[in-house]
Amino acid sequence: MRISVIGAGALGSTFACLLAAEGHDLVVTARGAALPALLSEGIRLTGGFGDRLARPLAVERLTEPCDLALICTKAQDAAAAIAENSAVLDGIPVIVVQNGLDGVMTARRLLPHSDCFGLITIIAAHYEGPGRVRVTTAAQSYLGRGDGRADAATLRWQALLDAAVPTLALDNFVGAQWTKLVVNMLNALPAITGMSVQDVIGQAGLRQLMTRSMRETVRVGRASGVRFGSLQGLSQWRLRLFALAPVWAGQVLPLSMRTRMGTVPNQGSTLQSLARGQRTEIDFLNGAVMRAAAAARTTAPVNARLTELVHEVEQSGVFLTPAEVRGWFR
Repeated sequence: MRISVIGAGALGSTFACLLAAEGHDLVVTARGAALPALLSEGIRLTGGFGDRLARPLAVERLTEPCDLALICTKAQDAAAAIAENSAVLDGIPVIVVQNGLDGVMTARRLLPHSDCFGLITIIAAHYEGPGRVRVTTAAQSYLGRGDGRADAATLRWQALLDAAVPTLALDNFVGAQWTKLVVNMLNALPAITGMSVQDVIGQAGLRQLMTRSMRETVRVGRASGVRFGSLQGLSQWRLRLFALAPVWAGQVLPLSMRTRMGTVPNQGSTLQSLARGQRTEIDFLNGAVMRAAAAARTTAPVNARLTELVHEVEQSGVFLTPAEVRGWFR
């Protein structure tokens, strides 16, 4: 098939390279220094999925129709990227590969004639430069839409993706997005401190803050009437127990996530954005919890403060020490 990938960052490059290896005709959109680099050098993938080289067509904007499109930009850039390519995208199946809760709804709003799906991925990929990506954790991805059973169209695209990268079709996709949002609470503290996810979890005080932000996310989800989907060993009943348990007991969740990551330092997507001088997607992660809390007429003070501190680092360019971070939560 002819497949378009919107966004040549860590995940966009990963999916483009793996799909190209299956014989698909790939077109990747890129900007700035990434465009000439992809045209001349292609995409080199190393790490968890092995060493691979792909030479997809790289363009600034789509001009020709395709059979399928993957939206792989950061959440804050998705609307602009979809709108810019809507003349080609509207009417073809679109899979949004993105953190947060709003990606599929944004695609549906801007592409009213497209069949839109979401992809939750647990892959950890480090962007080392234009066309150079290192996969630090090779993991499963999950395709779905809505809050019901996976339909025939979902199963069709799941089979195509699964041939390139392990992918499961998922029931209750919206609930699974909330479960992934709990997992994404791993991102804020590395961005604030400049430390890897593993190192943050290794510090007792920071690990406790991470646990509190995760528990708060579960409580806001429950207040919003969410039925959490099963993902990576997490489920509705386990997350409910996690939210009710004392903080000291709840820390087993981030500790188990650290074990699953392995020893290769995982910076997290938010810290990677800071390292590249880009805006982060914090308003679509911890910020999403804040908005949901307001809609449910409750509060999310831990996530609100973490969002504020990430924005402070964005503006100042100066990371905070663990002691400084802890001081904001006394």
